[in-house]
Amino acid sequence: MLGLSLLYRYFDPLKQKQNKIIFHEFFKLPKQKNKISFQEFRNKFLEPGLVHHIVVNKKNVAKVYVKNDSGAKYQCCFKFGSVDSFELRLEEAQKVLGIHPQDFVPVIYSSLETKDFLFKIMFFIFFLHLVANLVAIKGKGISELLNMNGGRVIQGNQNDNNKVYFKDVAGCDEAKQEIMDFVHFLRNPQKYEKLGAKIPKGALLVGPPGTGKTLLAKATAGESGVPFLSISGSDFVEMFVGVGASRVRKLFDEARKCAPSIIFIDEIDAIGRSRGGGGGHSRSNEERENTLNQLLVEMDGFGTTAGVVVMAGTNRVDVLDKALLRPGRFDRHIIVDKPDIKGRDQIFRIYLKRIKLDHEPLYYSQRLASLTPGFVGADIANVCNEAALIAARTEESHVTMDHFEAAIDRIIGGLEKKNKVISKLQRRTVAYHEAGHAVAGWFLEHTEPLLKVTIIPRGTAALGFAQYVPNENLLMTKEQLYDRTCMILAGRAAEKVLIGTISTGAQDDLEKVTKITYAQVAVYGFSEKVGLLSFPQKEDSYEASKPYSSKTGAIIDSEVREWVNKAYEHTIKLIEEHKEKVAEIAELLLEKEVLHQDDLLQVLGARPFKCAEVTNYDRYKLGFHDEEKAVETTVDRD
Repeated sequence: MLGLSLLYRYFDPLKQKQNKIIFHEFFKLPKQKNKISFQEFRNKFLEPGLVHHIVVNKKNVAKVYVKNDSGAKYQCCFKFGSVDSFELRLEEAQKVLGIHPQDFVPVIYSSLETKDFLFKIMFFIFFLHLVANLVAIKGKGISELLNMNGGRVIQGNQNDNNKVYFKDVAGCDEAKQEIMDFVHFLRNPQKYEKLGAKIPKGALLVGPPGTGKTLLAKATAGESGVPFLSISGSDFVEMFVGVGASRVRKLFDEARKCAPSIIFIDEIDAIGRSRGGGGGHSRSNEERENTLNQLLVEMDGFGTTAGVVVMAGTNRVDVLDKALLRPGRFDRHIIVDKPDIKGRDQIFRIYLKRIKLDHEPLYYSQRLASLTPGFVGADIANVCNEAALIAARTEESHVTMDHFEAAIDRIIGGLEKKNKVISKLQRRTVAYHEAGHAVAGWFLEHTEPLLKVTIIPRGTAALGFAQYVPNENLLMTKEQLYDRTCMILAGRAAEKVLIGTISTGAQDDLEKVTKITYAQVAVYGFSEKVGLLSFPQKEDSYEASKPYSSKTGAIIDSEVREWVNKAYEHTIKLIEEHKEKVAEIAELLLEKEVLHQDDLLQVLGARPFKCAEVTNYDRYKLGFHDEEKAVETTVDRD
């Protein structure tokens, strides 16, 4: 319709004369030269009868065209104030000159500027080009063009080098076992149908970022041998209304055509958020809810989804709609959590095979697993890559343990800043602070042994860095938490005892102590005054009121302050008892900048505590995979 209106506007026969003049102006592009006044126009052109016509534009400029053999020729122009005054002056001038009204000079008002006309012509050409492209698309209408693809089918191809199998996934054995149930059912459904079993309709992979949820889905595609349709949750969200729901229908239609099949929706929280909360009634919220409603109907509605298994991954299960999580849609919620030390050992073995090492991967895997508590699969892959980069940067022929330790330090503490300017006094304060942590941790029974300490600045604010090899205990006793509190406060205590002044370097330590102590008093029920009550702080909670009275809050605050003071006094006594050792470690730090556990053993001697269970330090130091042998060695060493 727009193209027809443009054609009608510019090529209407009733306006041919005016349009001819406008086209003449556009293509000739006359410049506004030979500017004259109205008086000159009257005397030189109007009075002799030379004027053919006048063209007036939006800028109140009158262009004078004179008579010639070919019809009319642009001659000059003049500017006027307003259209009304121009018409009145022109009419009076012609009456004074005795010109008959029928012979008055024709005045054409051009509302079309050159740039406006050019833009409209270009738009008209674009419109014709778009129509031609739509006509050229065979078998596809506009709705098909906007709908795009509902999913990408990954067919089983044994020759694909990028294929992932379950042997390539480690650190999540339980999750892998549950996923394998889907693969076995799709391969041999008769085995289960004989017993009256039905395959679960969906599996939701839940876990922190980097734990391998998408990798598990890729392994499922590689192992299943059935069509695998993969799509991201954000692919359903578009600017066009109704596109999301249409894509959901198309995705499930494709899955039914090639059933048995698997659908995997990555980051499903992009469309699966709870309905009716946040965002009001905005158009984007309404479109997302329509997409979610269509997904709910397709997964478990009146239609059939026989032979179609839906898998999805998310790290925000708390924001998903309850209707999406119920059995019949996602029957299984598979937790893909952070791996323990054995899981990290398995993951390291996979990534170490791809690196050129000076020993077998088994030599490194458990040592590195003990040094990386809390690391997920993505972090472990980054450690191996960083170690290889460091080895290549130093032009080494193999990757060694020193490269792996440097990579772990780089990831945990940040980039080394050896060129950072620090005064001697500040450097000495940092050395005594870190020495206090090291000595206190060495002589406290329930703390983890120190692995390495350095006073080389790292990251944006850390002036010192200490690395421990913690035991990954699932349970912590009151005594363990108390000793850990004392070790954290030992840096401030060493500054006070040996330097005589305190600095702001203990800010991070004080934050940790506050968090640990409040947890003991208000969460774990360790305080007799508060009693067996627990008030855990809920993350992302917007509750204005606390679940306890102001009197209980005052008791909690008093208990926390009393416990911290008691731990600090005990730490002061410990530092005063071993202040010669603290000073010796600090001076050694100032000399070497980095101390390992062997250096601490030479100064402090063996730890005065026996432990019959395998610690992470034993795994790191000995690298044994045989638990019984490691226990025997630990007891003999003590």
